[in-house]
Amino acid sequence: MPVESSSSSGSRQAKQKRKSHSLSIRRTNSTEQDRSGLQRELLEGQDSKLPLSLRTNLLDLFSQIEREFENLYLENIELRREIESLNDRLAADGQAVEGADLAKGALKTKASHSTSQLSQKLKTTYKASTSKIVSSFKATTSRAVCQLVKEYVGHRDGIWDLSATRAQPVVLGTASADHTAMLWSIETGKCLLKYLGHQGSVNSIKFHPSEQMALTASGDQTAHIWRYLVQLPTPQPVADTTTPCEDDVDSSDKDDGDGDAEGPNDCPSVRVPTTTLRSHQGVVIAADWLVGGKQVVTASWDRAANLYDVETSELVHSLTGHDQELTHCCTHPNQRLVVTSSRDTTFRLWDFRDPSIHSVNVFQGHTDTVTSAVFTVGDNVVSGSDDRTVKVWDLKNMRSPIATIRTDSAVNRISVSVNQKIIALPHDNRQVRLFDMSGVRLARLPRSNRQGHRRMVCCSAWCEDNTACNLFTCGFDRQAIGWNINIPALLQEK
Repeated sequence: MPVESSSSSGSRQAKQKRKSHSLSIRRTNSTEQDRSGLQRELLEGQDSKLPLSLRTNLLDLFSQIEREFENLYLENIELRREIESLNDRLAADGQAVEGADLAKGALKTKASHSTSQLSQKLKTTYKASTSKIVSSFKATTSRAVCQLVKEYVGHRDGIWDLSATRAQPVVLGTASADHTAMLWSIETGKCLLKYLGHQGSVNSIKFHPSEQMALTASGDQTAHIWRYLVQLPTPQPVADTTTPCEDDVDSSDKDDGDGDAEGPNDCPSVRVPTTTLRSHQGVVIAADWLVGGKQVVTASWDRAANLYDVETSELVHSLTGHDQELTHCCTHPNQRLVVTSSRDTTFRLWDFRDPSIHSVNVFQGHTDTVTSAVFTVGDNVVSGSDDRTVKVWDLKNMRSPIATIRTDSAVNRISVSVNQKIIALPHDNRQVRLFDMSGVRLARLPRSNRQGHRRMVCCSAWCEDNTACNLFTCGFDRQAIGWNINIPALLQEK
C-alpha cells in the first residue's frame, strides 16, 4: 500500500481547514439570513401602515441603540472592577506600611497620607468618568427635599414664561398664549390681577427691580410696560399635596381633563399700558430690564434685539447680527450686559458698560437652537439648547465651556438660583431637573399622575427670598407650579 507523503498530508489538512472555514462562513451567513428572514416575517405579520423597508430600518436602529447601551453597561462594570482592584491594592499597601518598624514613624505617616490622597483622587476620577452612566440610574430625590406646594391654575392656554417680583409685595407673574398676563398670590394661589392689553400671545414677563411695573413681550410685535397695584390676601394654611416621588408615569390621558378650565372671573384687570414699545417687524419673544430699570431690551423674530429708553419710549440701539429668529434675551443683574440667543445655534454677548463702545461677542457652542442664555450673579453665562445640552461659560474666558450637561430632551428657558447657583432645567419631556454649576445632577422634581407637569415645561424661575415656594415652573398644561426645594438637604445629598 502506498504511503502518503508528508507534503500531500499537509496539503490535505490545509484543504480541510479551508473547507471547514468556508462551512463556518456559510453557517454564519445562513444564520444572519435566517434571522433577517425571521425578522421580516415578524414585521409582515404585524398590523402596521409603515412600509416594510422603513420598519426594517427602524429595527436595525433600535438594535444598534441596544448594542450601544450594552457596551456602556459593560464599560461601567469594568470600571467598577478596576476601582475595586485598585482600592484593594491600596488598602494592602496601607496595612504593610502600618506594620513597619516603629522607628519609621515619619515615613509611615507620609506614606499613609499619600495613599489616602491617591485613593481620593481615584474615587474623584471614577465618579467624574461614570457620572453620565450612573446618573441615569440615580434614585429620585425624596419628597422632603423637593416638594410641590401650590398650583396656579386659570390660564386658558399654555404658559410661556413666569417670574417673581423683586420688590414688595412679592407676587408671581405668568405670561400665556391666551393673550393675557396674570399676577398671583404665591401663598394662596389666587389671581390678583390680569393684564389684557396685548392683542397676541404674551411670551415673556419681567418685573422692574424696585417699582411696581411689569414688562411684557407679545406676538403682536410690541412690548408693554404697565403698572400694577395688588393687595395680598390673608394666607391660608398650606395643605400637604405631596406624594412619594415616583419614576416617570405617562399621564397623557389626563391632558384633556382640565382643558376647559376657566380663568378667574373676579380678578381685577388692567387694559391700558403705561408705555408701548414699537419698532419690531416680527413677534417679540422676550424682554428684560437693564440694571437700574431705566432701559429695557427686547428680542424678536425679526432677528434683532432693541434697546429702549423707558422714560421716552425711544429706540436707543438696534442690536443686529443674528442670522435667524431670536429666542430669548437676558440682562446681567449688576452690570450693563445683555445676552441674546437665537435659532442660528449661537448666542451673543452685548456690552454697554462703556457709553462710547458697544462691543459684541458671538459664541457658537451648540448644534441646534439656543433656547435661552442667562447670567449668574458672578461671572458665568449658562446656555440651554434644543440639542439637549446645557453649557456653563466663564465670562473671562468664553472660548470653551467650563461644564457641559447632557440630557435626554430639549431644554427650554432655564434659570439659576442667586445664592447657591443651582440650575433648573425645564424639558420638552415634562421633566424638571436640577444641576450644579459643575454639571452634577442634584435632583429631578417629582412628576406622576397626581402632581407635576403633564405637558412640555416651558420655563423655570427661582425666588429664593420666598419661604413657601423658592422655585416656579410653567408649561403647556396651562398651569404654573410652586415648589419648595430644601437646598441645604439637596446639597448634602450631592
